[in-house]
Amino acid sequence: MNPTKRKRSDPEERSRAILETAAKLICVKGFAGTGIQEIAEACDLTKAGLYHYIQSKENLLLEIMSYGMDLFEEQVLSQVIEIADPLERLKTCMAKNIRLVTRGWSKEITIILHEHATLHGPAAKKINARKKRYVRFLEKSFAEAAEKGLIRKVDPKVAAFSFLGMVLWIYKWWKPDGELTDDQVAEGMIDLLFKGLEPR
Repeated sequence: MNPTKRKRSDPEERSRAILETAAKLICVKGFAGTGIQEIAEACDLTKAGLYHYIQSKENLLLEIMSYGMDLFEEQVLSQVIEIADPLERLKTCMAKNIRLVTRGWSKEITIILHEHATLHGPAAKKINARKKRYVRFLEKSFAEAAEKGLIRKVDPKVAAFSFLGMVLWIYKWWKPDGELTDDQVAEGMIDLLFKGLEPR
């Protein structure tokens, strides 16, 4: 059943279903290759009906990315930020971030990664500010782990972007029916990164 048909009386649920439906289309055809009419039809709406929920195609992309960041903050960041041990915090964060990308294949997260250069102006600044908060969280955690002697001394920025580079590229190569499970990917990446950071 078309997800936009569920709970028609709930505007918030309907808006979320539109974002999810549009995200799936954009993931297949790209933002530039996906038309508003195509999105409207997939949502069982007229083009005018779709514009009741969105201001523009660009605004729709911003809303999809914002929804993806909400999912990330709810399912990853909020669950690790209070972990006292910075090394355990980082390892748990990496595992949860990997599973957010792989389990359920959150199309909104994929779009944040794949269409990162599509937004411009205030919309791009809004999303980039949320991304930077995550980078700062990682940098602070790596710095804290180094100060406590849990990892060797390392530039926090280099460590943070190494972490992100490993995790955020998974959507390009990992397949649910491939040789590795996402648990194996998570275990392997955590071992690879943090074994290399063990105190000397």
